[in-house]
Amino acid sequence: MTRKTVVALIALLLLALAPFAARADQADKQLPGLFAKLKMARSASEALPIEQVIWKRWGETEDDDARFPYSRGLESMEEQDFKEALRHFTEATRRQPKFAEAWNKKATVEYLLGDFSASVTSIERTLALEPRHFGALSGLGLINLALDRTEPALKAFEAALEVHPFLPGARARVKELKEKLSGKPT
Repeated sequence: MTRKTVVALIALLLLALAPFAARADQADKQLPGLFAKLKMARSASEALPIEQVIWKRWGETEDDDARFPYSRGLESMEEQDFKEALRHFTEATRRQPKFAEAWNKKATVEYLLGDFSASVTSIERTLALEPRHFGALSGLGLINLALDRTEPALKAFEAALEVHPFLPGARARVKELKEKLSGKPT
C-alpha cells in the first residue's frame, strides 16, 4: 500500500468517525494534532484530506442557536445570495461570538460584497479566536492584494503558509509578491 493510499484511508476514517466525536470548533482538542500533521505533509495531495478535516471541525458548533443561521448562511452562499448569507452569518456571530468559522464566513461574504473594511474586521475577530486560520490569513492577503498593499499581502500569505504549507495558490502569490517587491518582472 502506498503512502498516499494510507493517508487517504486515514482521512476517510477520520471523516467517518467525525459524527461520533463531540461537536467541534476552533477549540477542538484534535486540532493541534491535525495542524501538526498538516505542517508535516509532504505534498498537496497529502495535505488535502487533513485540511478537509480541519475545515469540518471549524464548521461545527455545540451552540444550537448559532448552528441554524450558520447552516442557512452556507446555503445562501451556495446560491450566491451574499446579502442573505451575510445576514445569517451576522446572526450566527451574534448568537455565538466565539464561533471563529462563522466570523470567517462573514468575512468571506463581506469580501465578496466588496466591503473590505468590514471583512478585515471579521478576519481580525476570526484570527483572535483561531490564530491558525489559514483561510482567514489568505483572505487578508487577498484584500491587501486588491488594495495594492504588497507588503501586508505578502506577510499574510507567508503566515498562511506557515500554518498550511500547501495552501492552494498561496506559494505562487508569495513568489509573485516577492518578485514585485524586488523589482523583478513577474
